[in-house]
Order: sequence, then C-alpha cells, then structure tokens
Amino acid sequence: MSWFDDLKTPRIKTQVSQRASKVPEGLWVKCLQCGEILQSKVLKDNLQVCGECGYHFRLVAADRIAQLTDDGSFEEYADEWVSTDPLEFGDIKPYKDRLRSAANSTGLRDAFVAGKATLGGLPYHLGVFEFKFMGGSMGGVVGEKVTRLLECALADRLPAVVVSASGGARMQEGIFSLMQMAKTSALVNQLRAEGVPFISVLTDPTTGGVAASFAMLGDLIFAEPHALIGFAGPRVIEQTIRQSLPQGFQRSEFLLKHGFVDRIVARKDLASELRHWMLALGRQTCQFPKEI
Repeated sequence: MSWFDDLKTPRIKTQVSQRASKVPEGLWVKCLQCGEILQSKVLKDNLQVCGECGYHFRLVAADRIAQLTDDGSFEEYADEWVSTDPLEFGDIKPYKDRLRSAANSTGLRDAFVAGKATLGGLPYHLGVFEFKFMGGSMGGVVGEKVTRLLECALADRLPAVVVSASGGARMQEGIFSLMQMAKTSALVNQLRAEGVPFISVLTDPTTGGVAASFAMLGDLIFAEPHALIGFAGPRVIEQTIRQSLPQGFQRSEFLLKHGFVDRIVARKDLASELRHWMLALGRQTCQFPKEI
C-alpha cells in the first residue's frame, strides 16, 4: 500500500498515525501454525491453545501450575536457591548478568519451580520448567530442584510429575550442569525401585540434557501435540549427517509412532489424565488419603 501512503496529505497521515497509536498493544496474537489472528484474552482463556487449528503456544510456569493444581494448594519449596557462577563464565555477556536479567524478566530465581500440591484432592509433587528463564536450561540449581522434588515424592510416597520445557544443559556451568543428568536419573531409578510413580510431561521444546536424562525415564511419558522433542535439534542433525529428515521428525506425533512417548495429551485434558494415571499407578504403593 505504499502508493496509497504517497497520496495521503500530511494531515491524513497524522490522523492515521494518531488513530493507530491509540490501539493498545498485545490485544491480538497471530497463530504460528495456521496464521489466524486471535484475541489475546480468548487465547488465554483457552489455555494458550489456538481455537482454529489446536496449536499449543508455550505456557509460562505460573499458568501451568494453576492448570494442574487445585486453587491455593501449591506449596513451593527450594524457592530460595539461586545459581552461582562457578566457572566465572562470560561470552558476549557475563553469566551473572544473564541470570540477573532472566530473574528480572520472569520473576523467578531459576528455570524450575517445584512444590507439593493437590489435583482433584489427590496429593502429589509437581515440577514445572520456565522456558523464558534462559531457555529452561538445566544448571546446578535446576538439577538440584528436580532431585529435591523426586526425593520429596519418595519420602512422602506420593507421585511425582515434571513438566519439561528446556533447551537442555546450561553451557555456562559446564560439567556442573552435565552432572545433573546422572543425579536426576539416579533418583528416578530409586522411585521406580520403590514403586512410586513418576510421570514425565514433554512440552515444546524438550531437548538436550533434559531429554537425555530424567524427562525420558518416566513410568508414563506424555507429550503435548506437535512438541519438539529430542537431543539435538533437527537442523543440527541435518547439517551433521547431510541428509533430509523424515516429515515431522522429532515432533511428538513422530515419537509416539516410534514408541518414544506413551500418549499425546491435549492441554485441556492434561489435568484429568494426570490425576487418573497417578491414581492408577500409585493406588497400591502410594500413601493417598483414605477418601481418595
């Protein structure tokens, strides 16, 4: 429409500019899959799922917790833990500055929130990744929080659920980050030995060291529709092997077809599915209230 802009008088241009500036930002969102223009409020009420094509936008940790817990039941623990800079790592920006910036933008101390809650009256331990905090990367604090959650689930003999959204191990912590893969996986094995259920929920994206450790070790592994799941990203793999990958490679539907995940669960159904399977898996081994 540049030809039309050229025909506008200065007065018309000013009026159009003033009118456009009065429209509040953030009222509309474009679907990344179908291109539909969605009203932000309607999208939020629909759990950030496109009503036209079912595309699942990424969900922040606070909204995820609200969806998967009874009102007021979530009791966070280990929330005071803060990552340090053991390697004094710096690239174009010091690691300490990245941590400070991520904390300011998200209101969180790190990329994982853990706590005890109830879902339909059923008590359990829930951990949720926040992808907006440095890509949900797993450093020492995140790994320790995941470990604490699994330890608490084991001590209470209650199910553990972790909702992953992560780019993998946090490179700024080097080997300290990679050690979390072994530590968290060891705790999953302890839960399995004691018969305490661990359900892993994979969302977009779940990659790197998180995918290569506890996230793929659940007694049940759920995935949201069309979530990117894998160790290395498809572009990296294609560049490495110099071959084209199959259609839908590393998406949850592809992984379900090849036996890497157990179920694909739409976001609106996730709470009811989790409660059903936590109860089914833990009825004989967990310490649920008698009235459950």
